[in-house]
Amino acid sequence: MGIKERRTKILTSLFLLSDLTFKPVVFTLDLQIILDLSFNQKTKSNLNLLLKEKLIEKGEKENEYRLTENGFNDVCLKFPFFRFLKNDWDGKWRIISYEIPEKKRELRDRLRREMQGWGLGPWHRSFWLTPHPIIENLRQLVAHKEEEQYIQAFEADHRFGTEKVLIEKVWITANLDKNYRELFKKWHEVLSKEISKQEKLKIVINDYVTLLKDDPGLPKNLLGENWIGFEAYSIFNEIKNILLS
Repeated sequence: MGIKERRTKILTSLFLLSDLTFKPVVFTLDLQIILDLSFNQKTKSNLNLLLKEKLIEKGEKENEYRLTENGFNDVCLKFPFFRFLKNDWDGKWRIISYEIPEKKRELRDRLRREMQGWGLGPWHRSFWLTPHPIIENLRQLVAHKEEEQYIQAFEADHRFGTEKVLIEKVWITANLDKNYRELFKKWHEVLSKEISKQEKLKIVINDYVTLLKDDPGLPKNLLGENWIGFEAYSIFNEIKNILLS
């Protein structure tokens, strides 16, 4: 599925196989193969922990689970594209600055890894920008850690300038648009192959998840209703429903 961490794989699968209402998903044997998620002891341990943390809920059927609102918020820290499919943007920008000395490179690299997926884009040297409400997540991430002393974070309204110019500079959305168009071609090729529905869906999900890792999840207010990423989500759901029927 393109996701190594089992916890993230479970939560992401529940969202992709459901919809914005978080309807329950039954992890059948076919789905387990498609998702590369066998229900072994490690998976069951992760499910129990997710239940305890109230990120998922157990359904009435065997191997049936549904995502909760808290679980959705957790997934959005890995795949920010999902957030503004469901929630409205509050119009605020989050600006994060961290200047960690070169001799503390391991701290800087660790911080970047942990914030990967928060929809952050490089604005200027040591300044990162995102429309996502991640300040509290950042606070919790670095609280009482050495890197806390090197970080500054702000929330601000956009007052002057052209946001489209800012977006293209920070995230280079033209490249992302190109990648989505390439994805559509791949999907078309996969659907044309003489292979099983199961195999097709496995490839479609894997390719989609791989691209979503690079999508900062900018809201419709900034990209417009016709942004190709929103089109891709609709097409994915159509393909998914056909291949699962």
